[in-house]
Amino acid sequence: MSIGRSDAFKWNDMNANPDYESNELIDRLPKHLKQFIKPQHYADYTPINQAVWRYVMRKNVRYLSRVAHQSYVDGLGKTGIDIEGIPSMYGMNRILKEIGWAAVAVDGFIPPNAFMEFQAYKVLVIASDIRQLENIEYTPAPDIIHEAAGHAPIIANPDYAEYLRRLGDIGAKAILSRYDIELYEAVRKLSILKEAEGTPELAIAEAAVEVERLQAMEVELSEMAQMRNLQWWSVEYGLIGEVDEPKIYGAGLLSSIGESKWCMSDQVAKLPYSIAAAKQSFDITKPQPQLYVTPDFSYLMEVLEEFAGGLSLRKGGLKGLQRLIESQMVGTIELSTGLQVSGQFSRVIADEDNRVIFFQTTGPTALAYREKELIGHGIDDHQKGFSSPLGKLKNINLAIEDMGPFDLKAYNFYDGKWLAFEFESGIKVEGLNVTGIRNIRGKLMLIQLRDCTVTYRDEVLFRPEYGTFDMAIGSRIVSAFAGAADHDSFPNLYEASPVHTIKPTKSATLLALEQRYAQVRQLREEGSVADTALREVWEWVGEHAPREWLLLLEMLELAREENLRAVLTQALDDIVLAGPHLETLIREGQAMLETDPSRMTVEGE
Repeated sequence: MSIGRSDAFKWNDMNANPDYESNELIDRLPKHLKQFIKPQHYADYTPINQAVWRYVMRKNVRYLSRVAHQSYVDGLGKTGIDIEGIPSMYGMNRILKEIGWAAVAVDGFIPPNAFMEFQAYKVLVIASDIRQLENIEYTPAPDIIHEAAGHAPIIANPDYAEYLRRLGDIGAKAILSRYDIELYEAVRKLSILKEAEGTPELAIAEAAVEVERLQAMEVELSEMAQMRNLQWWSVEYGLIGEVDEPKIYGAGLLSSIGESKWCMSDQVAKLPYSIAAAKQSFDITKPQPQLYVTPDFSYLMEVLEEFAGGLSLRKGGLKGLQRLIESQMVGTIELSTGLQVSGQFSRVIADEDNRVIFFQTTGPTALAYREKELIGHGIDDHQKGFSSPLGKLKNINLAIEDMGPFDLKAYNFYDGKWLAFEFESGIKVEGLNVTGIRNIRGKLMLIQLRDCTVTYRDEVLFRPEYGTFDMAIGSRIVSAFAGAADHDSFPNLYEASPVHTIKPTKSATLLALEQRYAQVRQLREEGSVADTALREVWEWVGEHAPREWLLLLEMLELAREENLRAVLTQALDDIVLAGPHLETLIREGQAMLETDPSRMTVEGE
């Protein structure tokens, strides 16, 4: 299989449209996700950015053809990823559409639940910025190399794509903690500062200290933290095959020219993938000391379903509601009748058997059934919150939801009747029954009471002057999860970070350097290499940027005159002597020059 320029994705496509081309998948995204989508602004990519992409991709394809899962190599062509230039959202979307996915550009890290929810909708989020040359081997910040070249090719595999979607579907509903939010904001800030050109070292150090402080805290792993761990050890840093001889499929490894080699060494422990990975934390700023190996992509789904069985999404109950309260974020509980209550939960009362007997939300709340908001019960109707008792009535063996017409009539549970009843918990309710809402099985799931008073021991939980009391019907909470039941209920479900990617202020020298990169690229694309033109570039580089190793490599690739090649080679040798940390990058770059990338083939084909 040829890994050159794809016929379906030409360089001209990259310049055709600076934004993304929408499709049905993007159009159906809820409003609270669309706020994170930003234009790609393809023209903002500099010639240096393009050179960084080309170097990483040539190096990765050259090496990964031997150690990556075959799906990655096959997927490069299927998803329109080209080694010669940074892909555009426009071109990627046209091709991804054929396999049922889409891609959108975002600004760095986005909130964990939002990230997962995009996946659930089969939309890849791609941080459209690209790493600096100084961070070419690895960057803690998400960038287009990681997202486009790492994630996109693998989704061409149907089993993996379905795992990714299902991971997003479950992960979007995993409950996070306030600690998760703090850590997310701290990591986002640090990654932005590290990738921002000219950031003072003190600012980076201070941000790093804050991340280290949070990471050092001993806190119980939230559901989202565990889900994030599963994502990390599979989607980001996963290996596949035999433990003793695995292949790479994780995007973090596929996009890191340093760690993709490091991970295959004996210095990195290889462990069989299991649910234990959910408890294994990671440090995004350091190489991973161990990795997990799945036998195949279908096994990832088995582990995911095993993990999901322990989530509040599946178990509900008091613990699930407590997690929602602790998160201080919009969440949802589903009752045994199917009624779904979405809002910021603030209070719970439980009995001695840890059964929820009363719950309360603060602020805008919406009621739904089967993920559809009930008419007249949106956030405008419940602006100040919602509360309700739960459980069975005292001295009655049946829950209200299980009462038939005869039982309901006997206890005045029908329109226009005055009600006065007591729950097993001791909560008392009095009021005029106005109306009720039933589920598709004909069981009551909500009743409205006027002139209503709700009391528990010596506390008044609801007074007539508060207005109409909407009482949820349900004996127990069967599910609790992050987010809203109906995505349209909360248009501002997620809060975008106030910290944004920092755009560099370019000096005259940098602008001139970019111009030289552009000159060399143009010479390469035209195929009419003139050593005279290269010598002119070298004269400027030798005087103004003698340590610009990547530009020297690109010039050496094109140079034909022996004297010029000798000069460029000597300049690279001098850089290695002055900065040994660049030796591997330079020497491997020189080795790549011996292979024409347009004729590179996958081993075994």
